[in-house]
Amino acid sequence: METVIKISQFLLSLSILILLHEMGHFAFAKLFKTRVEKFYLFFNPWFSLLKFRYKETTYGIGWLPLGGYVKIAGMIDESMDKEQMKKPAQPWEFRSKPTWQRLLIMLGGVLVNFVLGFFIYIMILFAWGERTLPNENINDGIWTTNNLVGELGIKTGDKIIAFNGEPVGDKSFQDVMSDFIVSKTIDIERNGKKITLEIPVNFIEKLIDNKSRLLYYPRIPFYISTVSDSSENVGIIKVRDRILSVNNVEVKYFDEFKDIAAQFKGSTVDIKLERDGKVMNVDAKISNDGKLGVIPAIFNLDQLDKLDIYNFVYKKYTFTEAIPAGIDKGVNKMANYLKQLKLIVNPNTGAYKGIGGFGTITKLFPQVWDWQTFWEITALLSLMLGIMNVLPIPALDGGHVIFLLYEMITRRKPSEKFMEYAQIIGMLILLTLFIYANGNDIFR
Repeated sequence: METVIKISQFLLSLSILILLHEMGHFAFAKLFKTRVEKFYLFFNPWFSLLKFRYKETTYGIGWLPLGGYVKIAGMIDESMDKEQMKKPAQPWEFRSKPTWQRLLIMLGGVLVNFVLGFFIYIMILFAWGERTLPNENINDGIWTTNNLVGELGIKTGDKIIAFNGEPVGDKSFQDVMSDFIVSKTIDIERNGKKITLEIPVNFIEKLIDNKSRLLYYPRIPFYISTVSDSSENVGIIKVRDRILSVNNVEVKYFDEFKDIAAQFKGSTVDIKLERDGKVMNVDAKISNDGKLGVIPAIFNLDQLDKLDIYNFVYKKYTFTEAIPAGIDKGVNKMANYLKQLKLIVNPNTGAYKGIGGFGTITKLFPQVWDWQTFWEITALLSLMLGIMNVLPIPALDGGHVIFLLYEMITRRKPSEKFMEYAQIIGMLILLTLFIYANGNDIFR
């Protein structure tokens, strides 16, 4: 059922993004009285799930959910309709329109993606407000959950204060974690002293090859989620107990327990714990390998907030306040994504190994239907789709824009034969990327 919910959210998000992207091309085409022959959600090789004709346009839904398209008359696109291009140009065709109109028709889709992304962020802030865990509120530093962080020289209890020499300021814990993988240096504070550490250029490659993608986390108290049936402490320690101390040595966070328990291997110890709001002491056995025979509870940020362990910040927005805040959030998301793209095209980083396809995108969605999370992911995907489509690759909108800009500057159109070859090359590039990305998903 969880998989069905994830796939359903992915398909709904994809459908919204494709429809509105293609609507951007369609709207500008209609504005400039250019004929649109087809408007399709998803591709329809061989057959369509649904189609109907209204005026000069055939509307339909294809069966292959890899994208969508509008077929604009008099334009060399993925349809490769050469026969139409051999005929004399008609006034309602794309090729007959002024360059600036053709440019806007090609940019219509990405303009909608960018506007949509910003609009969704604005409405999210207006409808739900914003809850963040400011990095500065993680008072006792972070919990390093990945050996890669330890290899950099970062320890549990360190505070992250800057990336590339730029202070993190009042950024949220989530934003700081995003900055980590696109930075070259990190400044930490340890026992009141500042330490600068280098992040190797191939850090992302190591992270991709690592079993865990979580680098670090806010430190959490030691709550019990499971007591092993084979534990000597069955009935003594119970689920939802919180360990407070061992032989009067305070256990404020779970990550402290391992070193404390190592001092009492094979011994019976006095454990102070909290159960149902009451504090009590019990005698428990620590095994020879320094364990209680329990599994700790790992809390997500929502649960940490409810437990009142960290000082989360809430902010509600009026609609007028949400507009600049939503735009600012969208700009920051775009900037971070551009940094990631820069790493991907640099083979030394190994980031290209992390490129994923539909499986990776589907995993972004939660296992339960949550509208706020759904719209946040959809907003991010909309901005990503806009950026990807303006890349100067033939067959993408960006490729067509490059040729139109060339025409505007030189006042010469590229030949139709050149455009045909460019379209073929672009489609081969996209097909290769598609196979590689989804092949990565299958391999992983």
